[in-house]
Amino acid sequence: MSQAPTVLVTGGAGFIGSAVVRHLIGETGWSVVNLDRLSYAASPAALFEVKESPRHRFVHGDIRDRDLVSSLLAEHRPCAVLHLAAETHVDRSIDGPEAFMEHNLMGSFHLLEAVRAYWSKLSGAEAAQFRYVQVSTDEVFGSLGPDDAAFNLDTQYQPRSPYSASKAGGDHLARAWAHTWGLPVMVTNCTNNYGPYQFPEKLIPLMILRGLRGEPLPVYGTGANRRDWLHVEDHARGLCLALERGQPGGTYLFGGGTECSNLEVVDAICRILDRLKPADRPRRDLIQMVADRPGHDFRYAMDASSTLDGLGWSPAIGFDEGIARTVQWYLDHCDWWEPILASRYDGSRLGLG
Repeated sequence: MSQAPTVLVTGGAGFIGSAVVRHLIGETGWSVVNLDRLSYAASPAALFEVKESPRHRFVHGDIRDRDLVSSLLAEHRPCAVLHLAAETHVDRSIDGPEAFMEHNLMGSFHLLEAVRAYWSKLSGAEAAQFRYVQVSTDEVFGSLGPDDAAFNLDTQYQPRSPYSASKAGGDHLARAWAHTWGLPVMVTNCTNNYGPYQFPEKLIPLMILRGLRGEPLPVYGTGANRRDWLHVEDHARGLCLALERGQPGGTYLFGGGTECSNLEVVDAICRILDRLKPADRPRRDLIQMVADRPGHDFRYAMDASSTLDGLGWSPAIGFDEGIARTVQWYLDHCDWWEPILASRYDGSRLGLG
């Protein structure tokens, strides 16, 4: 790479994207052009610590705006694109799938076309160094049974929700652009992320904030559905390693190596809240089993051993440490989430449509 490499990050004001931007600016020498349309789940506050950095430029815009993307590529001449912009919540995709098709599928198409046009005009050395990283999810692989082996590099795509189908479509487009035109694409798949600045519609922040306020804690079905949990800072570090060490055509899997049922996660949050903010009764008494999500995948788990071999990456933050840090972060940052609950999302259930 050049002495001062630049990356275009899409969705860099989102939960995972902002963690990646903070890591790039704080821990590497990369410069970042951060393109985000600032949807409901974006958080400019998550970029506060990089706001004054001369290596970070924020641009308010949409990846579907091909003229804008093309102008940013021409102006900043990045040697990589890290594509994180996406609609992400399964429950919202059940209530309104069209937005997921528009942003995750067509948005990826427009971005790929702008990038292909830019890359095709690079010099031989610049073109060889260029990387396009498509950031995806384990949900594209479908659902595992209780005794199935974890997802791995040989697992076929079997998406089962509008969200995962839209992400799978974006992945297929990226690989097709690589096969047809030679665009140097890498695809990454990760397990469930958690950590600071996660919008409170997701399980962990929702349970923290409802538990803190003494509200019922709704758990889908029997609470037995299982997920592998990855701290967002570990994921951000892995994506940055993919930029620096990944090879075109490669697929890199990121997992936390910690499977928990949804009920076990909520139990852990209750115990931490009871210790840090004692209440009149144990928070576990607030748990309520509610009707399951339509088409709820039973289990996700990831075998990330190939990524250790390919990138030298493994998770550094165990779930017990990570969930305790996350609960404490939300306790310390009421000024961040209270306005959200007062205006953009009231904590009600989604995905019943």
